[in-house]
Amino acid sequence: MNQETNKRRLLLMDDDRLILTTMAAGLRQAGYLVDEADSGERALELCAQERPDLAILDIRMAGLSGMEVAERLQEYAIPFLFLTAYGEEELVTSAVKLGALGYMVKPLDIQQMVPEVEAALGRALEIKNLRIALEQKRETSVAIGILMERNHLSAEQAFDQLRNLARSQRRKVVDLATAIVAESEVAYKEGASSASPNE
Repeated sequence: MNQETNKRRLLLMDDDRLILTTMAAGLRQAGYLVDEADSGERALELCAQERPDLAILDIRMAGLSGMEVAERLQEYAIPFLFLTAYGEEELVTSAVKLGALGYMVKPLDIQQMVPEVEAALGRALEIKNLRIALEQKRETSVAIGILMERNHLSAEQAFDQLRNLARSQRRKVVDLATAIVAESEVAYKEGASSASPNE
């Protein structure tokens, strides 16, 4: 019975060791896997290794701040929440602009944290699904463009051809579209390299 695989992994970053340990223990008790970081550098190391489902970052840190860590996390597409103290409204505004899924004001207890964490995890999943859908739409649009050019078709005819091909091959339209785009990119690169003059 491997329940570990079903648990969501959180990264918790705070440079106050007592707060970090207390919150981490409470979140583990609530059923999460929790990695602890007492510095921004350690947080980035853990994110590169573990890819948490959500990072909870103290906004003010010695060394790399929560803001700086959040900027770097965007490279990994890791969603994040901020921990703030009272009276940091201007930082909260900056955090939202940076893409934070929310913020929690310290001091707080686990009963307050869990609903916020669950809401953020839900929003992160919606954003991930939307990103996938947009990527799939992009691939399909590019594949339709390739078929239009290759076969001198209208957009509607090219889409029908793509759908019929997918049906005949028992594949999803997006999978076939991705294959067409990849094949076209390979052909383009091969054509470009053979066209370049040899020194």
